[in-house]
Amino acid sequence: MNEPIASYDIDGVIFMGEYPGLTPRENDVIITGRSFEEIPETIAMLRSKGIMNYPFFNPLPFDKKSRLSSGTHKGNTINLLNSIFNMKIVIHYEDDPIQADEIERLCPNVKVVKIVHDLVTKENVRHI
Repeated sequence: MNEPIASYDIDGVIFMGEYPGLTPRENDVIITGRSFEEIPETIAMLRSKGIMNYPFFNPLPFDKKSRLSSGTHKGNTINLLNSIFNMKIVIHYEDDPIQADEIERLCPNVKVVKIVHDLVTKENVRHI
């Protein structure tokens, strides 16, 4: 049997501005709403925190993504990893209530832990 896996959002979960965020374990996954266009700065930020897990990026361009489409991306990615790659993602850490609701809708068997704070914005911002 596969070991249970957690998935983590980045902004508001791993990255909390000047505050320390959560850190995934070695075999956990990161599923971010950040666009594929933000790969270089995102990988640099994760590595600066000692996090070597590679994130699954939103396939939409930066200016086309929304909070809802980011939640859809995360839910679809969780389902893909669980079904196609036989992973056992059982929990997802998320700070955006719109995305959390969408993940819960798409992944009813995954527990979504809602991280509540006002440390970072939930809107689409560049991190360069």
